[in-house]
Formats: sequence, structure tokens, C-alpha cells
Amino acid sequence: MIRAGLGAWRLTRGVAHLLHGMAIVARRFPSLAAEQRAPYIQWWSTKMLRLVGIRLEVIGKPRPGAALVVANHVSWLDIAVIHAACPQARFVSKADVLRWPLLGWLIREVGTLFIERERKRDALRVVHEVAASLARGETVAVFPEGTTGAGDTVLPFHANLLQAAIADRVPVQAVALRYLEPGERFSSTARYVGGMTLVASIWRVVRARGLAVRVQFLLSEGSTHADRRALAAHLRDEIQQALNESA
Repeated sequence: MIRAGLGAWRLTRGVAHLLHGMAIVARRFPSLAAEQRAPYIQWWSTKMLRLVGIRLEVIGKPRPGAALVVANHVSWLDIAVIHAACPQARFVSKADVLRWPLLGWLIREVGTLFIERERKRDALRVVHEVAASLARGETVAVFPEGTTGAGDTVLPFHANLLQAAIADRVPVQAVALRYLEPGERFSSTARYVGGMTLVASIWRVVRARGLAVRVQFLLSEGSTHADRRALAAHLRDEIQQALNESA
């Protein structure tokens, strides 16, 4: 009962904050440049994590300017987590996210690019859009695993989106996301895997005690003349090593 009450309280505050964020985006974002939107995105993301009971720890810094940020994927929380540390990032996300109530609209309106991974032609379209964003000096964040994992092991990376950075000769920066909770080296509560529904996952998170997330920005590196598959494997290994060393 105590945890249920805590969960209901956190959920109520989180929904109120979500609606507040939607109002800000609808009213103010159309007249703001990207650099003016970033402080709002960072504030909203940081506060949302706090309201649902997640402590944020950031190690390292995102590279300023044009960069392709590459992270492992654990939870529906990952976008907010990275935005709390790197608010300028424009995400590439699965089109399924558009069906999420309220959240889907908000994620779309902050500039997210959506990809239908089942369609090869759509992947090519998104590669061109990512390349155009990078050429404009923007930061783009991707989850090359293409799905969420358990958090302790990084799944193989799809290399397609890395071609955008290689084509524009833009640096790439790996980011290791690790969720923690008392008694577990890698949080099982934060995992959004298998047949779990979004509603069930949210309820697990808001009822948890001591949940935290560590965001570790690794050193950025060049992508000029890189082989995309070799680069994908290298970045995956870097993130796995960072997770192993922090455990």
C-alpha cells in the first residue's frame, strides 16, 4: 500500500508536468530557435526524472556543435535522461513512439526524427535527414541497437545511421546509460523489454525506491573515412566496456 501510494503521487505529479511541458511546447516553441528551446528541454527532462523518483548522475560532457551521439537503449526514459544532460540533441526514434499517449506528441514536437525500421527505404530517408541535421551543426542522438535491452549487455549495433556522420565527417560520441537500484548492479525495474506495456513499465518505475541513472559521455572521436560496420562494432564495444567498468 505504501508503494502504491507513492506511485500514485509520483504519477500524478509526472502527468501534471507532462501537460505543463506540452503547453510550453505548443505556445512558445514555434517562435523559438533551437538554441532557445534547449534550456526548456533540459529543465523539463531533469524535473520529470526527479518527479518520478529517479536520481540523475552525469559523467563527462557532450561534445558541443555537430556530433552524432550513440547510446545503448534500456528504457522509455532514455530520451529524457539524455536530454537532461544534452538538451540540444535531436533524436531518432522508432515510429511506434508516436502511438504513446501524450508522450508521443511531445517527443515529436521537440524535433525527433522517426524511422520505420521494417522499411529499408525509410532507413535511407532518415539517414539523409540525419546528415542534413549534422551539416547544419546540430547534435543528433541515436540508439543503434534498434530496441531496448536489459541494460547489462549491449546488443549489436545497426550501422546504417552512422553513415550520416561518416558522410558529413562529423565526430561521434558514445554514451553509456546505466540504471541502478538498491541490491542490483543493473536495475531490473527500469528495463522496458519483452512484452511489457508502457503503462506497466511506468507503474513499476514510479513505485520504485532508490532508482538512479548514470549517464557517461565517452570521448568523442572522428568518423572521417570510417567503415560504418567497423565503427558500429567499435562504439558498441566502448559502451559495453564502460558499463563493465562502472559495475
